[in-house]
Amino acid sequence: MLFRGWGESVNARWPDVATVLDHVGVGHLVVTRHALVRQILTDPVTFRPDNALDAVTPIPVTALRILAGHRFRLPPTLANNSGASHPEIRGIVADALHPTRVAAQQPWLTALVRQRVDRLTTALDTGETVDLYADLAADLPLLVLARLVELPDAPVGAVKEFARAALELFWAPLDADRQRALAAEVGSFHTVLREFAATGGGLAARLRAAGHSPDVVVSALFFLLVAGQETTSQFLTLLLHRLTGEPEVRAGLRTGEVAVADVVEEGLRLEPPIVTWRRVAAVDTTLGGTAVPAGTSIVAWLARAGRDPEVVAAPGEFRPGQRGSRRHLAFGAGAHRCVGAQLARMEAAVVVAEAAPLLDGVTVVRPPWCPDNLTFRMPDTFVIRRS
Repeated sequence: MLFRGWGESVNARWPDVATVLDHVGVGHLVVTRHALVRQILTDPVTFRPDNALDAVTPIPVTALRILAGHRFRLPPTLANNSGASHPEIRGIVADALHPTRVAAQQPWLTALVRQRVDRLTTALDTGETVDLYADLAADLPLLVLARLVELPDAPVGAVKEFARAALELFWAPLDADRQRALAAEVGSFHTVLREFAATGGGLAARLRAAGHSPDVVVSALFFLLVAGQETTSQFLTLLLHRLTGEPEVRAGLRTGEVAVADVVEEGLRLEPPIVTWRRVAAVDTTLGGTAVPAGTSIVAWLARAGRDPEVVAAPGEFRPGQRGSRRHLAFGAGAHRCVGAQLARMEAAVVVAEAAPLLDGVTVVRPPWCPDNLTFRMPDTFVIRRS
């Protein structure tokens, strides 16, 4: 289960707290109950975020040398930062992603999505297959993020490859050869980020002006380029795929009986792109009556918490607007709650509103496939055609 935190395993019977061994024999305390997951996420003193970005497969010396050759460093900035610098860094990033600035991007994004949907509709009407990941969802969040934080023009493909490589290097079960290949890719992009961090405007300039070191600026940008766009493109793909199997929901969207925002929230509950998140116990404590020694690795199962019958009326059913639907923990909770939550919601709302009609009368030629990964689902192609 540890590397497949969705699908059949997420609906199986689980205790509130269970010890699970990973692929290298390390034990983790997996927490499934919504109330306990929320307790962990909202108590960063007892349950520290220090291990959030630790590689789940220990990186061998050969791969570490490759990273060192690129001067790769990731000091704590956001998700793994339990120090005094976190509130200020988070505040600077949050200002760049302020809801007012996010809302200002909606007309531009809507126009772009409409252009793509028109093109895809024409292709489907002429009997072609289309890939809703590659042709619609993959780069949208990156394009929006670039406008918000003033990233320079960069090859979109290179950024996407880097982001997926980082998610694999730090959160997937790997062999040494694959780790070395990923280290070279991640390290190379880290060099590009370091150059931009030293001279770039926008968010990079604001972090520099606040007195943060070049390594901190690079680390913040590194995490943002992964968490701020890759997870959202994954969610868009997963949600569109889910909607192909929900004709009543699509019908409700057409008539206005189902709200787009409710569809997005139910999608986040049932198809979160981030299925788990980690914490480490800072002191001896308990969770749900289970003793938790200091130093214990804790895996908060976000996807399972979203299906807690004590929170939501119909845990396994896609019912937009049902009781408890919005209480999901797809964005985490507490001091480290996703700073880009409103951005992801806006992007998903635009895609649902504009692209849902594409799904009427189609056959799924190839559903998204997700590789083994502790935290991220990382779907790939999603191919459809007219029935």
